[in-house]
Amino acid sequence: MKAGPTAVRKAGALVRRGGLVAFPTDTVYGLGCDPRNATAVERLFEAKARSNNPVPLVCSSLRVASGLVVLSPTALKLARDHWPGALTIVAPQRAELPARVSQGTGLLGVRVPASALCVSLAKEVGGAITGTSANLSGRPSCRTAGEVVASLGDRVDLVIDGGELHATESTVVKVVGTTVEVLRRGSIGVEGVAV
Repeated sequence: MKAGPTAVRKAGALVRRGGLVAFPTDTVYGLGCDPRNATAVERLFEAKARSNNPVPLVCSSLRVASGLVVLSPTALKLARDHWPGALTIVAPQRAELPARVSQGTGLLGVRVPASALCVSLAKEVGGAITGTSANLSGRPSCRTAGEVVASLGDRVDLVIDGGELHATESTVVKVVGTTVEVLRRGSIGVEGVAV
């Protein structure tokens, strides 16, 4: 379905009912479900053939992200400097979510994307949606809706077509207290996450 308000509303309704949708982010195509719905999260793992990697969340605002994780002053500075944008912050989990989301680590990755569609979709489903890449685990990230369909087929209920995406994946940093550890290099250079 072509990207737009109608697609966002339809995707939001599907996710609220436990569905699985693929959507364009500001980096690559993401796979979204309700992170509070254990059945939906399990379905996401099955769709990706994913084993034990935690699932990051896309949030509609810094306020929502702060309700999900404990953002230290260091993490807050990074968030304010780089959100909305391609920086995922992994921090101690605050909200109660199905164990599969964080894989029992007590840590959760969150970000506020620089994509109006993503933010709208997150708002539609209560402020946060899973934002893992929409592809089979171990395969390259998808940059077009066609690639998503080729990779996941009928494992998803809806694919929102936002055209071809050209950005690289988000940079991922773990922030506990004042310690910042780069877990994945991505769109934001490592020098860009110095605090």
